[in-house]
Amino acid sequence: MIKKEILERNPLLNLGFENEYILPGGGFGAVLAHAGVGKTALLVQMAIHAMMHEQPVLHVSLNDAVSKVDLWYRELFNDMASRFDAAEATQYWEKLLNYRFIMTFRVEGFSVPKLEERLSDLMQQNIFKPNVVIIDGLKFDESGRGLLVELREMAQKYAMRIWFTVHTHRHEPPKEDGLPLSFLHVADLFDVLVQLAARGPEVYIKALRGQSAKAKPDELLLDPATMLIKNR
Repeated sequence: MIKKEILERNPLLNLGFENEYILPGGGFGAVLAHAGVGKTALLVQMAIHAMMHEQPVLHVSLNDAVSKVDLWYRELFNDMASRFDAAEATQYWEKLLNYRFIMTFRVEGFSVPKLEERLSDLMQQNIFKPNVVIIDGLKFDESGRGLLVELREMAQKYAMRIWFTVHTHRHEPPKEDGLPLSFLHVADLFDVLVQLAARGPEVYIKALRGQSAKAKPDELLLDPATMLIKNR
C-alpha cells in the first residue's frame, strides 16, 4: 500500500520526462544549484523512488560520512510515509535498504579506477550491483573533463545511470541556456540537466535538458520545511 501510493504521487514525472527512470542506461544526469538549495535532497528522493522500483542505488559521497547520508534517506522517506502507520513504514523501509549501498571517498582521493575497483568487488561477490549511481560532491570546476569521460565510459560499460550534484556559484551569471560558464566544458556529456533556483522562500525545479516537448517550466517546487518535491 505504501509503495503504490507513494509511486502514484511521484511528482517527478511532471517535469516532462517520459518515464520514472528519467535517464537512459549508461546516461548522465545532473542537478545544478547554489550551495544549500537542495541538490542532495532532490537526488535522494529520486534514489528512493528508484529503490521502490527495485532499482539498486549506489550513493557515492565525497563530503559526508555514511551516517549523515543515511540520515538524509531516513528523514526524507519518513516524510514521504508520514501519513501511513509507523510500524508499516518502518517494515517497508527495512525492505528498501536491500536496494541501497552508500560509499564514501575523500575528494582528493576520488578517481574512476578506485571507484570501479570497489564497485567490481561488490559485484563479483554478488553483494551489490547498482542500476543507479549518485555522485555527490564532485567539483566540476576543478576535476576537468577527463574524469567525467572515464565515468561516462564506466556507466556505459555497466549500463548504469549516473546522477551528479553540481555546485553553481552565485556570482556567475548563467548563459542563455541556463548553464553556468564553469559547466560548459562538460555539458555535452549529459543527457538530463535539472536546475534548482531559489526565489524568495520558494525553490523551483526546472528541467534544462532531456525533457519531452510537453514539459512545462517551473512545474515543481521543493518544500522548504521538508525538502520534499511538491507540485505548484
